[in-house]
Amino acid sequence: MASLRSKIGAAFGVALALGVLVAAPAEARRGGSFGSRGMRTYSAPRPTSTAPGYVPPVQRSMTAPPAAQPGGAYAPQPGTPGYASGGARAGGRFGGFGGGLLGGLVAGGLIGGLMGHGWGGGWGGGGGGGFLTILLQLAILAFVVSLVMRWFRRPRVAAAGFNSPFEAPAYGGPSGFGGGGGFGGAAPSPQAPYVPASGPAWEIPIDQQDRDAFERLLIEIQDAFGREDYGALRERTTPEIMSYLAEELSENATHGRRNEVSGTRLLQADVGEAWREGDTEYATAAMRYEGVDVMRDRSSGAVLSGDPAKASQTTELWTFARQAGGPWKLSAIQQG
Repeated sequence: MASLRSKIGAAFGVALALGVLVAAPAEARRGGSFGSRGMRTYSAPRPTSTAPGYVPPVQRSMTAPPAAQPGGAYAPQPGTPGYASGGARAGGRFGGFGGGLLGGLVAGGLIGGLMGHGWGGGWGGGGGGGFLTILLQLAILAFVVSLVMRWFRRPRVAAAGFNSPFEAPAYGGPSGFGGGGGFGGAAPSPQAPYVPASGPAWEIPIDQQDRDAFERLLIEIQDAFGREDYGALRERTTPEIMSYLAEELSENATHGRRNEVSGTRLLQADVGEAWREGDTEYATAAMRYEGVDVMRDRSSGAVLSGDPAKASQTTELWTFARQAGGPWKLSAIQQG
């Protein structure tokens, strides 16, 4: 009976620790990526100094996917991180190789624990020490997997045709915001033109007035979301983005919580892509910003997540769109 209790305890410990390791921290809002980037919706955005790693294409969009997805400069190829058979890209914090490694080791450990060996069995055996050994082995496993995932991230930028993240061409000029913040970057290189993974387009210039508009929209949209100001959000976003944000606000209200966002400040940003499709212009900007992001109980005001006294930093790719010289509006958000 003691042996059975030991095996059950080992299996429970593995399942509990696995949940802690694999579950990514839940975002208070805007989980994943959504919206439209026109013909480039299902293409990976260009890496920039602010977001030098591989960023998957938009995952949730009302834009119909193309029938065929021809390869491009930033399209993952078979055998590279982020590639899955059939053109789909593996997602998740432990997707691809890391997910297979973690899943295989944990599954093996779980089965071994139930059979009387495996997790904890080879480092002191069952009994009281087995559970502590399970936690120690899981900690070592998490460290190894993090090293593997970090190593596999490095070739992503090189596969895009750049030797260094800071060599990625970006639209823009001197920051104009001081202190290293705001938009910056060198002019696009004519020797290494960007080739999108799908769809024809004409590259367009982005000036300081456009960059100022992007920064202003970042702050205004964040503040409007925190105030649950549907009217202000509608003025600054496309109908598609508005539908996603409204859905999120409605879900928060249904669950009796409120997402307060304040003090948004842009720290670093650059525009990696700017192009025209017909009478619509698009620009994708990588932006690192900080702000106070707190989830509260709608009735009592108690803090459910976040720190009201501490600003947190976030890196996201925001795509803006405008038609016929009209104002820029937010059309897509991707996690950097």
